Amino acid sequence: MPGFWTRTRITLEMIKWEHSIFALPFSLTAVLLAARGLPAFRTIVWILVAMVAARSSAMAFNRWADADLDSANPRTSTRAIPAGLLSRQFVLGFTLLTALIFVLAASQLNRLTLYLSPIVLLTLFSYSYMKRFTRWSHIVLGLALGIAPSAAWIAVTGSLDPRILVLTAAVTLWVGGFDVLYACQDFEHDRSVGLHSLPQALGIPAAFWAARIMHLTMLGLLCWFAILFQFHLAGWLGIAAVALLLAYEHSLVSPRDLRRLNAAFFTMNGVIATVFLLFVAADLWIRR
Repeated sequence: MPGFWTRTRITLEMIKWEHSIFALPFSLTAVLLAARGLPAFRTIVWILVAMVAARSSAMAFNRWADADLDSANPRTSTRAIPAGLLSRQFVLGFTLLTALIFVLAASQLNRLTLYLSPIVLLTLFSYSYMKRFTRWSHIVLGLALGIAPSAAWIAVTGSLDPRILVLTAAVTLWVGGFDVLYACQDFEHDRSVGLHSLPQALGIPAAFWAARIMHLTMLGLLCWFAILFQFHLAGWLGIAAVALLLAYEHSLVSPRDLRRLNAAFFTMNGVIATVFLLFVAADLWIRR
């Protein structure tokens, strides 16, 4: 078994910590809108700590819970636990440590964030078991990331504005849609071992259509969100940019060709979230 620092590096690689950027820009969008600009620096720092810690804990828990499933899947058999690079005990310890950091960060924001932190962790951890029971596990993963904007709003204001739930719904469908595409890689394996997903239940062509419908609905929700928050030109241009990037993302893969799925899944989704944040920030700056 590698030394402590080597195991820490392997753990960071295992949880893909750099992919925290998926939900983080949407959280920062909520932060800017809630504060009508920039909140206190201390608030931003603790929100960032909470976001990274929560996602790290959820990803580590997923690898711990799925270790046996990963070892049976040729695509995932080289992950850290099946490959013997990390023990399940070490990964579980990392999960608990980052969960405690998340609760600490929540306690530094306000009372409501602290009270809700166990519910957030329960939501994040529940995804790992959904594929064993339901084809709709993609939506549960979407919700795990989708609650981030609402959580960020609560972190800034200490209360929940129902309008931010529209962004939560949009992010839920955005993540759910690209997770449907990602699950197409495991179509044959999932069918052979009895795991559930939309590709496994409907077939890959129908799953692609389900992902497209989710992403079109997401764009509709973003338009509703723009109306609720009275976006000006820059904000609407941001939604148009998201639409174009989503169209490009879908053009990278097809039911017959999944070779560029990693580019569509990892690279493009980080770009989409960041572009939306930048345009909303510009919209707020122009209004001031």
